[in-house]
Amino acid sequence: MTDPVTDRSASAVRSVFDAQVSACRNTPLIPYRTRIRVLKTIETLLIENDREICEAVSTDFGNRSVHETRILEITASLLGLRYTRKRLKRWMAPQKRHVSLVFAGGKNRVIPQAKGVVGIVTPWNYPLFLAISPMTSAIAAGNRVMVKLASNSQTLCRLLQRIFTGKISPEHIAFLPGAGANEFSSLPFNHLVFTGSPDVGKTVMKSASRHLTPVTLELGGKSPTIIADDFDLSTAVKRILFAKLMNAGQTCIAPDYLFIPKEKATAFIDTAKTVAASQYPDIHTPDYTSIIDEKAFSRLRDTLADAASKGARITRLLPCPIEDNALRKISPAVVTDVNADMRIMNEEIFGPLLPVIPYTSHRKIMEYINARERPLALYLFTNDKSLSEDYIGQTLSGGVTINDCAMHVAQHDMPFGGIGNSGMGHYHGYEGFVEFSKLRPVFSQSRMALTFAPPYGKAVNRIYAAAKRFTWLS
Repeated sequence: MTDPVTDRSASAVRSVFDAQVSACRNTPLIPYRTRIRVLKTIETLLIENDREICEAVSTDFGNRSVHETRILEITASLLGLRYTRKRLKRWMAPQKRHVSLVFAGGKNRVIPQAKGVVGIVTPWNYPLFLAISPMTSAIAAGNRVMVKLASNSQTLCRLLQRIFTGKISPEHIAFLPGAGANEFSSLPFNHLVFTGSPDVGKTVMKSASRHLTPVTLELGGKSPTIIADDFDLSTAVKRILFAKLMNAGQTCIAPDYLFIPKEKATAFIDTAKTVAASQYPDIHTPDYTSIIDEKAFSRLRDTLADAASKGARITRLLPCPIEDNALRKISPAVVTDVNADMRIMNEEIFGPLLPVIPYTSHRKIMEYINARERPLALYLFTNDKSLSEDYIGQTLSGGVTINDCAMHVAQHDMPFGGIGNSGMGHYHGYEGFVEFSKLRPVFSQSRMALTFAPPYGKAVNRIYAAAKRFTWLS
């Protein structure tokens, strides 16, 4: 007899879903202590299996820096779990709400209740964190969770399935190795989370719409970065290159293209060479991550070739081979003299390539950003508070980091999410708890309440007259 938790067939995936639905019906309200216990168990599993997790992720990549997995995925997940556990009791408490004087004596409250079964579809670039982070919010809200990892992350998926099943019932959390994307996203979940490209996100949303399933979409995009003239160039370059080159640029919130003051363009490239060489002696270091697969590797090479054929200048940042086909590693590069006809300026790069655009006007930069799809992140390096507020007020993105890159995602007391083409919905912190909750309003009528029913008379007319006249009547 096959085990529905490990069996890859569509019917087995449906069996896990049905079991979670049945568990929801039998136990609609998961108690606070149970939620805390599950969150604590997840934390323990990550700590006890950190070495195996790093090895599994590296196997899926071909080479993934152990340090990046530990810091960017395991540590980030642990901090989110702990932040949530410490605040969950307060988040779960019913909220008292104001009652209009017309209904004096009645009582209002809002109760956060679980939606039910939450499906999570993760990408391959941060497969652990992008499973655990929304899972943390969903479990905190009292839901049950099913997770489908990307086809490029199946070594990790099988590991997580094994270690989780031994400690947490699949009726609470189930990882599904080999689950098909279409079958999974077509299930009638009570909420569905997808992280990936905008094109696939549209397909997922269409599938979810058949069941009116609400979705949270994290979709990436081309995140602009601006260095203002007043900011120290060396500091900016170090922070930008760290965020750009971690995971070999395969990060949805990576700086995608850079605006630099025209007179500092040459200095930026010189500084970038020095900084990159100090971070990575060459592309063969284990700290420099491989491109995930041959398809992505070929796409990046084609992107560079397209830019070069249309007049771009490509400056390699490391004094080493341009690429290593066997390891699927590409040397980080700055691309200048770019134009709107190039693929590198129209598609999300998702690799260690950084287009650099000289500028003379901040207003022109804002117009450029606003003329394009709304990005997942915006990065500005400046000590001028007025300028930073101008960018925040005059543009729109999923999130913003001032004087660094990507660090807004590490703040667990702030929501993380996109807007427009870069996504919808949020998770992290309280907003994540709310995202996976139904905020259920409950009104309790007073025993002495007025009755509004035909035949209407003078009493109703007096109430209407008072509502028009007295502004304090609310």
